[in-house]
Amino acid sequence: MLFFLLSLQAATAAAPPPGQEPPRYAECMDLATGDPSQGVTAASKWRVEGGGMLARQCLGVAYANQKRWPSAAAAFEEAAREAESAHDVRSANYWAQAGNAWLAAGEPVKARAALDAALASGHLTGLALGEARLDRARILVAAGDMEGARGDLDRALADAKADPLAWLLSATLARRQGDLARARTDIAEALRRAADDPQVQLEAGNIAATDGDEAGARTAWGRVIELAPGSPAAESARKALAQFGAAEK
Repeated sequence: MLFFLLSLQAATAAAPPPGQEPPRYAECMDLATGDPSQGVTAASKWRVEGGGMLARQCLGVAYANQKRWPSAAAAFEEAAREAESAHDVRSANYWAQAGNAWLAAGEPVKARAALDAALASGHLTGLALGEARLDRARILVAAGDMEGARGDLDRALADAKADPLAWLLSATLARRQGDLARARTDIAEALRRAADDPQVQLEAGNIAATDGDEAGARTAWGRVIELAPGSPAAESARKALAQFGAAEK
């Protein structure tokens, strides 16, 4: 065990700086995204051979592309800890990836811990920072902390404004808080970016109905059914339409 720990520390310390990853990293990531099963094999082999945090990140990506979320989260956390030991700023991105994977796994407590670590590092910037705040906002909404969620969402919109999910969640939160002016503005931004997303259209209908706009609600909910007739979103739209005595065409 002592030999393993020493080897691990040496591999971590020898990790290349950001932007100077070895060719094996690109090869592994290509497999992790294009052929995840082979990606797991390649990353596991590289990890045993001293690939350090880069191999663990690749393993996490391969697991994520197989929707093996707990395994992905664990791999990203291992990468984050190795990076922290090496004082490598990439630890923040690895923590954020772990948080996203834990969220997908339905583990909000673990997701919150990982995301808090990512945000506390101060090394996240740009889109990565916005997406981490967006993920934490989703957790806070589920926990009933609407004020905290609003703070994270407002910050997320500054860095991840191209992501329709950020606008969708902001619009939904605004509707729940009774701020219909904000809800209308934000759902319009979500629709501008992802009008063919059933979840966006479903929320557009919810906001229209709350605002007393029956025609707008009918149109949006009908669009949900057209886009994804067999989905849970479509079922929600059908139930919502029933309040108007409307039937699916």
